[in-house]
Amino acid sequence: MRKKLFLSFVLFSALLLTGCYTTRKSRGGGQIKVIPARTIDTSDILLLPGYKIEPVAVDLTFPAAVTFDDEGKMYVTETGYSYGEIWKEPKLIRLNADGSKTTIASGEKNGPWTGVVFHKGYFYLVEGGALGGGKILRISKDGKIKVLTENLPSMGDHQTNGPAIKDGYIYFGQGTATNSGVVGPDNADFGWLWRKKDFHDIPCKDIVLNGINYPSDNVLTDDKDDTTLTGPYSAFGEAVVAGQVIKGAVPCTGSIMRIPLEGGQPELVAWGLRNPYGLAFSEDGKLFITENGFDDRGSRPVWGAGDVLWEITTGMWYGWPDFSEGKPIQDDEEFKPPGKGKVKPVLQKYPNDPPKPTAVLGVHSSSNGFDFSTSSKFGFVGEAFIAQFGDMAPTVGDVLAPVGFKIVRVDVKTGVIRDFAVNEGRKNGPASWLGEGGLERPLSVQFDPTGEVLYVVDFGIMRMTEQGPQPQTNTGVIWKITKL
Repeated sequence: MRKKLFLSFVLFSALLLTGCYTTRKSRGGGQIKVIPARTIDTSDILLLPGYKIEPVAVDLTFPAAVTFDDEGKMYVTETGYSYGEIWKEPKLIRLNADGSKTTIASGEKNGPWTGVVFHKGYFYLVEGGALGGGKILRISKDGKIKVLTENLPSMGDHQTNGPAIKDGYIYFGQGTATNSGVVGPDNADFGWLWRKKDFHDIPCKDIVLNGINYPSDNVLTDDKDDTTLTGPYSAFGEAVVAGQVIKGAVPCTGSIMRIPLEGGQPELVAWGLRNPYGLAFSEDGKLFITENGFDDRGSRPVWGAGDVLWEITTGMWYGWPDFSEGKPIQDDEEFKPPGKGKVKPVLQKYPNDPPKPTAVLGVHSSSNGFDFSTSSKFGFVGEAFIAQFGDMAPTVGDVLAPVGFKIVRVDVKTGVIRDFAVNEGRKNGPASWLGEGGLERPLSVQFDPTGEVLYVVDFGIMRMTEQGPQPQTNTGVIWKITKL
């Protein structure tokens, strides 16, 4: 009897909490009423005792990554594109010792330039390719650009990311076109469905579908009452049937791929990953990546999916679009959006059982670029330092308080996550939300060649509204963290 009473209490509490969640107003870190001017105040940032933070570059527009040449000079990429359909010129910029900036190379209207690595005399740069497809570029120190591969399927929600270099190969990530495999009105909100009406996710190998189709408003017609059915891995408005085979191809979405340093066709490394953003090799040569988890949006929403740090095994399928964090989302209350139906699987069978993650990070934390500590002078050797861009609520789903907006460190042996750099205050959030002068939206981190200094790339202010993101130009900052 006591067990029945306890279970009844638990079920009642769960229903009550779900009801509270659905009625409470979202309070994401970007949901600010007024966009403030960017101010800098290092006393607003909390570090472990013995560490110091200072800004080394300000007034950047959408910075994404830093790297260092063979003379120790620092370079930064400005993406040239941001969610919110803001287009600028992507740039590779040298940050000079006197504080000035020198543009080394500029790109076409096909950003974002998401990452860069300097290797044996050249910059290897990833062009996200939101308009014309992703590319891997090689740029000389005098700014000459060579395309190493192109036409990567990056015109959807998520672009081409990376890179990381090892043993003569450039490794990079390719995000998925959609949130969970189905093109829907949310992709029109992103902007890309209007210009790429037949674009959809591409599996890396043949898959067999369950035949589930998803109803939605037909946003591509002027009739407000028009509806349509869309199947997974299909263009908007195209239905599928049970047992239908979708042929695999490379390049594909939701994958890690690689090409030789001199360029060439992509080879598959791993797949079944929603948005593999950060890539880095540990000191013992293992490839790790960060994956942005599902959102509560679109025709097939998934709730409560954390971001993940994975160790990558060549050839492995990591579970997208039917698993989150290595766990099946089928009929699971954990992943059922409040007030909506349970999530059904779209695949009839799976290539393999997904592995267990190295670590599971905050839901909607947008855990992105990361690097490994290699120096005892900085500390925490072998741990992964991860930049958390922060939630993009309400676009990705509602949150009850800001998530992310900080730097965390992960012990990859135990999966334990600890804060490393956060804004001061009784509540967590970006500086613009707190009314302070600290971190805004950390997008990536990079140790300098000595391993003794950690640089944080802070994208800048991005306000979030029901209509989408409003990123602010000239608010990006590069921070430097040293151990005293």
